[in-house]
Parts: sequence; C-alpha cells; structure tokens
Amino acid sequence: MNMIAPRRSRLILVGNGMAGVRALEEILSRAPHEFSITVFGSEPHGNYNRIMLSPVLAGEKTFEAITTHPRSWYEDNGIELIAGEPVVGIDRAAKTVTGARGTTRPYDVLLLATGSNPVIIPLPGHTLPGVIGFRDIADVETMVAASKTGTHAVVIGGGLLGLEAANGLARNGMDTTVLHIMPTLMERQLDPVSAGLLRADMGNRGITVITEANTKVIVGEERVEGVELADGTRLPASIVVMAAGIRPNIALAKAAGLACGRGIQVDDAMVTSDAAIYAVGECVEHRGALFGLVAPLYEMAKIVADRITRTADSDYAPAVTGTRLKVTGIDMFSAGDFTGDDTSDDVVFRDPARGVHKKLVIRDDKLIGAVLYGEAGDSAWYFDLIRNGTDIAALRDTLVFGPSAAGNDAAAGVDANEFRALATVEC
Repeated sequence: MNMIAPRRSRLILVGNGMAGVRALEEILSRAPHEFSITVFGSEPHGNYNRIMLSPVLAGEKTFEAITTHPRSWYEDNGIELIAGEPVVGIDRAAKTVTGARGTTRPYDVLLLATGSNPVIIPLPGHTLPGVIGFRDIADVETMVAASKTGTHAVVIGGGLLGLEAANGLARNGMDTTVLHIMPTLMERQLDPVSAGLLRADMGNRGITVITEANTKVIVGEERVEGVELADGTRLPASIVVMAAGIRPNIALAKAAGLACGRGIQVDDAMVTSDAAIYAVGECVEHRGALFGLVAPLYEMAKIVADRITRTADSDYAPAVTGTRLKVTGIDMFSAGDFTGDDTSDDVVFRDPARGVHKKLVIRDDKLIGAVLYGEAGDSAWYFDLIRNGTDIAALRDTLVFGPSAAGNDAAAGVDANEFRALATVEC
C-alpha cells in the first residue's frame, strides 16, 4: 500500500533581505525538509549584501560580487522566490498573503522581514526627481548615473551612511558636500577629537563638510538643482542624497492589525502579537529598542529559527555591537559607551602626526567603551574585552597599546568573520 507523505508546513518569508534570508539559512540547517518555503521580495533579484553597497558605489566591487544568494540558491533549496512583487496584504483569518500583482499564497508560519525605509526629511522640494535615499542597489545605480551627467552632489546627513555615500559620489567624480546638523560628524560613534580627524580625512578626499547646517529648501523646477541653507547659502546639486536615518517598515504589519510601536513588536521568541507570525530585522521593536546593525539581526535569525523549528527555547537578548566606516583608507572603530561619566575613567593616546587617536573608557576595572581612529587593527581584542566584561586591572597600564603590549598575540574569543559582522552597520 502506498503511503501518502504528510504535507509540509508552509512557511512564507516577506522580505528578501539579509535578516530574512539568514533566518532561512538557519531554519534549513535545523530542519531542511520540514517546510515548503515561499519568499516574497520587492526587488527583482536574489539577496545581496547591503553592507557592501558603499564599495559598489565607490567602484571597488560589482553587484555580482556582493550577491550572496542568486536565484540558483533558492532553486537548489526548493524555495519559491517571488521577486519584484512586494506583499500588500495579510489575511490573518485565512492565513494568506497577497502580492502587488495579485499573487496569493497560504501560510502556516509567516515570517516578516520588511526592513526599514530611509527617512526623507519633508523639506520643500523633497519630492523632486534626484532626491533619493541610500538603501538599495537601485539607489546606487541612480547615484552612478547622476555622476555621468551632473557635477555636484549634496548629502544630507553626516552619519555613517551619509559619509559612505559622499565618498562614493566623490570617487565617481562629483563635487560633493556633506550637510550635517550636529556640530561633529558621526556623533553617535565618535568623540569630538576623532570626529575632527574624520572631517579632515574627508576634506583630503575632496569632500566639503558643513556642520551645524540647517537645510531650508531643496531647489529645483523639473528636478533637483540645488540646496539652500537657513543662513542663505546656496549649493548646486545634480543629486541630493538623504542619509538622515532609517525608519522600520511597519505599514504591512499595521494594516494586518499586528501590535506596532516604532517597529513591529515582538517578544523574546521573536513572535508578534499573532502566534503564527514572527518578525526579524530592522522592522522589529524588541523591548522598546530598534536595530540597524547586522549582529543583532543575525542573532534574531538564530532565535527565530530555533523557535520555528522547535529545536530550542532560546530567547533574544541584545549584545554589545561595534561600528566601522567602510571608506577605503580610513581606519576607524567604536563600540560600547565611549562617552563615560563621573564614575568612569578615560585612557587616551594621541599621535597627531599620524592622525591616530585612541580613547578607552574604563569603569570598575572593566573596559566599557572604545574609540579608535587612524589605527584600529586591535579592534577585535578591545571588542572582546567589552563584550565579555573582562577584568582589565592587570592590563590597565598597557591597555591602550593593544594586545601585544598585554602579552596577547590575538583577540581571544573573537572569530574574524564574527567580528566583521558584529562591527558592521546594516545599510
């Protein structure tokens, strides 16, 4: 007698980005044959490494080189990929999702990884053609095209992504200006001294930086032509890149009636207010916190895979993360609490001639934060000390000189690939 194989559970992933596809990898590693999987993605191709968009813009890498999951990967794993069709509706009662072209699929388990949207400041003129964010390969293509016909670019936002965009535009031959409303660049990651060194390094690359810049209006008739500041300064621009932050993409979840705050609210198991629906990535709000770095997103992927496959009752707990700037020739790293307070001590090393600045923040014989600029080769070691809460009392006198001075040849406990993920910002 022929036995009928039981129907595999239907898993739908909404969002074909890094967090969602990493979750699929984790699920497949735990239960390779348990699910019938469908992926809806808004972009017309497989998954790629968004972290590496900046090197693509700078001409250092190709899109093919940063593609991590070509269509063949989905085919090899028996995954139905519906690319170029964002999901526009979730019917929780019927347990179906529907795409923009009318494609409908049923689910038993739904995983939302809808990511985030760039914050487009609603200045007068912000809807003009030529005003874009910096979130995907289409934005990179728009910037490269602009560099072939235009001469001037303005980037609004002097954070990590804004500076990477500015560097790429300058590398493409554009006269580039960065407008930043705060007094120093990357104020969330750098202290004033290292921010000053960074500003000088950007200037050496031909990039003009204007801090405390209050943008008043984006000027143009048919398309963007320039930017006017509150003090009357006018800057010509063939393209304006908004790099003023990101906002979780929660429109789909809200329309479906899921609990949302600033992001899609999840518990420690990455479950939303509907027990059949999970969420991971930049769209998530966990215990009031939002996430934009790769490390927490990948950790979420592990937790959601454990829970969906029922292989472990693991819970998500955010860990310390670090930041690196992906601009060739600029060596920079920061992690933890690099500001400190009255209960902490600063250990500072400066070598102005070489453009080197190191600041370590110590509290109760533990390293709680670090900023390294101009010489960040020991980042992994410092990061490990911060993450593990290591007692550094015996190392304090030589700590600022790195692991070699402390009698260590390498950063114990941190795998190189893991560290690169932990110390990288998601684009």
